[in-house]
Amino acid sequence: MSSPHPAPSGLQPRHLAMLSIAAACLTLGLKFWAYHLTGSVGLYSDAMESFVNLAAAIAALVALTIAAQPADPGHPFGHEKAEYFASGLEGGLIFVAALAIAYEAVQRLLHPAPVAQLGMGMLISLVASAINGGLAWLMLGYARKHDSIVLEADAKHLLTDVWTSAGVVAALCLLLVLPPSWWWLDPLIAIVVAANIVRTGADLLRRSADGLMDAALPAEEQGSICRILEQQLAPGLRYTGLRTRKAGNRRFVEFKLLVAPAMTVADSHALCDTLEAAIMAELNRCQVTIHVEPLTS
Repeated sequence: MSSPHPAPSGLQPRHLAMLSIAAACLTLGLKFWAYHLTGSVGLYSDAMESFVNLAAAIAALVALTIAAQPADPGHPFGHEKAEYFASGLEGGLIFVAALAIAYEAVQRLLHPAPVAQLGMGMLISLVASAINGGLAWLMLGYARKHDSIVLEADAKHLLTDVWTSAGVVAALCLLLVLPPSWWWLDPLIAIVVAANIVRTGADLLRRSADGLMDAALPAEEQGSICRILEQQLAPGLRYTGLRTRKAGNRRFVEFKLLVAPAMTVADSHALCDTLEAAIMAELNRCQVTIHVEPLTS
């Protein structure tokens, strides 16, 4: 038995993914404009991360579209795991962007080039960051509401982009006052950006792998299940073999319920209904499977 899916109302995850695509296109254009004006490899690194934002937003939209499809004979447990593929793809794209940034930074170290119009370039970058920051704040709220790893991954990547942009601009401000001999600071900033986003990519890949390998529910959610069972079960009744997993925003709970051999089928079924209802009231989008067995000792 599983809890009924709520009827779609208001802004849905797919709408947020579409909004993310639009924002990524806008910020991508702004940041590459800033790079074109200045020739700064630091701003180039910022622009490359926005390119990853666009690819990740498209992947998120595809994954959310697939995940929203109902269960079918070929996929009886639904399609929610498509979200993990999208977040894993985003993690991989981040690594590609980091390599591109590092390569460009090394080339700039080997072949120095001047930067120009830094003030205007940094202003454009800050405007793009404000757009990403507002969208990330909105997406994090809806990620919690819909329990979507794709929206959460996209939002956290956008926040990383915001902090990256702020760091790049702050560091480039030094070039406005430092002598020309400090030109190496620009590619150094890009290398630091590349190292920072590699950390974000590794975290996304780890979480995606956990989801695809059916990692158990968080300890606090498992604790809630155990607490409910201990409160609901009368003396003499026990449970064993508790197993949990999560696919997208759906949770799966399974355990054995040990009852007295004399308990009727109707009574054991009623008890199962009570336990299922209590667990599903505590955990959203949860499917509970209970195997009833006689208590032998």
